Amino acid sequence: MSAEAADPAAVPRRRSLPRIDLRRLGRVALLGPVSRDRLPDAIGHVADAHRAHHPDADLGILHRAYVLAESSHRGQMRKSGEPYITHPLAVTLILAELGAETTTLTASLLHDTVEDTEVTLDQVREQFGEEVCYLVDGVTKLEKVDYGAAAEPETFRKMLVATGNDVRVMSIKLADRLHNMRTLTVMRPEKQARIAKVTRDVLIPLAERLGVQALKTELEDLVFAILDPEEYADTRALIASTTGDEDPLGAIADRVRATLREAGISAEVLIRPRHFVSVHRVRRKRGELRPTDFGRLLVLVGEDADCYAVLGELHTCFTPVISEFKDFIAAPKFNLYQSLHTAVVGPEGAVAEVLIRTHRMHKVAEAGVVALGNPYAHDGAAQQTEPSDERADPTRPGWLSRLLDWQESATDPDTFWTTLRADLAQDREITVFRTDGGTLGLPAGASCIDAAYAQHGERAHACIGARVNGRLATLSTQLSDGDTVQLLLAQDTASGPSPEWLDHARTPAARIAITGWLSAHPDAPVPEAGGADGRTEPAADNPQSAAPARTRSGGRAANVVVDGPESPIRLAGCCTPVPPDEVVGIVVRGGAVTVHRQECPAVARMREIGRAPVAARWRDEDGWSDPAACRVTLVAESFGRPRLLADLTEAIATADAAIVSATVEPPSEQRVRHTYTLQLPDAAGLPALMRAMREVAGVYDVSRAQHPAATG
Repeated sequence: MSAEAADPAAVPRRRSLPRIDLRRLGRVALLGPVSRDRLPDAIGHVADAHRAHHPDADLGILHRAYVLAESSHRGQMRKSGEPYITHPLAVTLILAELGAETTTLTASLLHDTVEDTEVTLDQVREQFGEEVCYLVDGVTKLEKVDYGAAAEPETFRKMLVATGNDVRVMSIKLADRLHNMRTLTVMRPEKQARIAKVTRDVLIPLAERLGVQALKTELEDLVFAILDPEEYADTRALIASTTGDEDPLGAIADRVRATLREAGISAEVLIRPRHFVSVHRVRRKRGELRPTDFGRLLVLVGEDADCYAVLGELHTCFTPVISEFKDFIAAPKFNLYQSLHTAVVGPEGAVAEVLIRTHRMHKVAEAGVVALGNPYAHDGAAQQTEPSDERADPTRPGWLSRLLDWQESATDPDTFWTTLRADLAQDREITVFRTDGGTLGLPAGASCIDAAYAQHGERAHACIGARVNGRLATLSTQLSDGDTVQLLLAQDTASGPSPEWLDHARTPAARIAITGWLSAHPDAPVPEAGGADGRTEPAADNPQSAAPARTRSGGRAANVVVDGPESPIRLAGCCTPVPPDEVVGIVVRGGAVTVHRQECPAVARMREIGRAPVAARWRDEDGWSDPAACRVTLVAESFGRPRLLADLTEAIATADAAIVSATVEPPSEQRVRHTYTLQLPDAAGLPALMRAMREVAGVYDVSRAQHPAATG
């Protein structure tokens, strides 16, 4: 909003969006409103662009909005000397060219009135209704006088929350930023760089996620020119050097037109030049650019089926580059984008990339959510699909719902600002399926930990493992697009996450929840078993799962005595000691004592770093009264065979031991490793249990677990 001024020497744009003469409009605006029976000349461009998309639109409300905006901004000037009204006019024209409906254009004309003039939200509501008032309020900045350095992040938080209820708020903000970026060159270089960085880190990813490619690509070029002027100049010179050369892409386009004409397919074949940033990326990826790398072919057809007919003809009459084929029609991107992508080899070996889509798909690809018109005109339709589906309601995409969820926990403005930029930097998403039929949208590289917090929220603190595509998996397992995941939660709701979970959590929701739990429980000892990376299920490694009452309450374990002052005590998950093991204690974070077996590798490592153990011993047999403490982790090494898992679990059940968690690793050279965390009614039964497991056919060894321990 505010006032970056127009400059005719601004960075040239390669896109074909028409530009208007802002100085001429400024002169018209200075003449004031005209009679009520016709639109002011200054808004004529907006009216023409709007009627091109909405022939029956009522322009009366635009007239009234322009009159209010012009009169309230009269006397205000931009830094270039133009009347300020030229800014809301330009922003509104950008949205009109993308096909925005009348309500959005009305709010766009008024978007700076509440912030920069004496007009109030009550006046806007009274004259234009609640919808327009909400959009204007959503894009109005918070005052630096009230918020200080937090004004910018809190303004974006406010806009995002408003966008959660109406995506048109962000459409106006993106168009506003585009015009300000077009006219940024009169600002000081340091301010140009600051605004460009925020645009790069926040607004360009938001434009991508909302599918507004027409705004995103131009914003990318403008940011490129400011933040990397040398590379921008080189790229611009490289593109200019190809002008006038022989055009192999044009030759391939002619052959494609002839091929489709002979096949009886009605299609429009266009050459779509790459924008500066796209050329720069291809150059960095390939080094030497081919003549066909400066653009792509765009084939537009009438129906979805025609897209596949075109694809069939191209792959029949040209040599296809199979590795370049992608079907975003059958599986649209999370930002509504649909197209078929392929590449074919033309004459003399020239390779051309081809995009195939319908005219409707093209409009959505360019304008994204703006092309939806008024997305709230038919509320019932959006409610008929599963709410967890990423594409169920394009007006409230899944990524936005997740962003709004985690921002509530990020009360500190700096934390919110840093996390928002990190979240938006994850520019690719995957969809995983839940066993109940729902779906989860997650960033690429997300783990089972991220899936747990996405599905269960804070209940995920008690997650002990997962099944991915039907197989047991550790919580650190990375998920792939199309995986089916089942999260396993402990019945013990007092369980908590391990600090190691943060190494595998990619989503802000998971990281904020885990960090919050760890901060709220500073006395919780650091688990020695490596948390989500351990071979056993995380419940076995988690101190809160193993002995929640002792760890949380600060009481002493009923069956262990340690020398020293009163401290919380727990049994180590890495070596799971039970009587009559020789044991020692290790003091960990918060003053708690973790009891290990004498031969546990963790004890030797602690000694090496100068942390002396404390003496510990079991209470006498009469004092053995805590069944939760009779936990042990056993590793069974075996040769793979049918029914092995069933026979092992039967042997465990016969010994009256309860399985707390279990992990079966994928077979390696016909060998299988099973890891069980068991709860025994009596530690004296451990030797007999291990003998029974060794007697199962195919099992050649059963041993106590010895996991690598953290030294923290």
